[in-house]
Amino acid sequence: MRGPKFGAHMSIAGGPANALRRGEMMGCETIQMFTRPANRWRAKPLTERQVAEFQRVRAEVDIGPIIAHSSYLINLGSPDPELWQKSLEALLDELHRCQQLGLRDYVLHPGSHMGAGEEEGLRRVAEALSRALEETADAGVVILLETTAGQGTSLGHRFEHLGWLLDHVRFNERLGVCFDTAHAFAAGYEFRQPESYEAMWDRFDKIIGRERLRALHLNDSKRDLGSRVDRHEHIGKGFIGLGAFRLLVNDPRLRHIPMLLETPKGPDMVEDIENLAVLRSLVEDDWPLE
Repeated sequence: MRGPKFGAHMSIAGGPANALRRGEMMGCETIQMFTRPANRWRAKPLTERQVAEFQRVRAEVDIGPIIAHSSYLINLGSPDPELWQKSLEALLDELHRCQQLGLRDYVLHPGSHMGAGEEEGLRRVAEALSRALEETADAGVVILLETTAGQGTSLGHRFEHLGWLLDHVRFNERLGVCFDTAHAFAAGYEFRQPESYEAMWDRFDKIIGRERLRALHLNDSKRDLGSRVDRHEHIGKGFIGLGAFRLLVNDPRLRHIPMLLETPKGPDMVEDIENLAVLRSLVEDDWPLE
């Protein structure tokens, strides 16, 4: 295989199978999708027809892996017992949907401590993840904790946060990590030069472990290094720049990791086509073969 698989987040409007159809139209080799509306607590269960259609279309298109992303309302770090329980129940529902659709990887923002402090917030996240993994032991779904920008009271903007969770969550063999370029950059991780790029991944490996990395979100940033502001920009149009993405897409250690866009786009999604073309143009012809 030459080079990584590129794709983007695709809408499930009209049914989960439509995410696959849209991905094929955009030329995706891998996609990310929600399993239900991202801004609602309640959603109708998946029907047998929806699941069957998803599997039928999946067999027809050459797209994989297909990665799920959590809804935005879930906050496992909340100090509010009601919101924490609601978030846990939503997480369990989404893991069940992943199992129904046959999706193995599920990206999740660790959560926000909402003023209770990082230590307490991480403890709550760890307990929720432990319960969720125990209750879905037969699902085979791996939860990928996403690096965050550190906006507000969000957790996950330091590698140490994710490393602590990996060490303290029960049944953690089903935990992985999703690295978001815009988030890590906003959190203060410099990786625009070869030296800083290598230093960052060395730190990642020591604190988290490269074997835990299962997905990459490739997004440029509207805000500068260390801004702690989560604002995605088109590839090469933000403060990260093309050089860093060239390093990422040509890193042989990442060749097996799906690389997914979450860049801004309109209804016709032409921006996805343009950003995918930019990423592919950065891949060097002499990609090393194993």
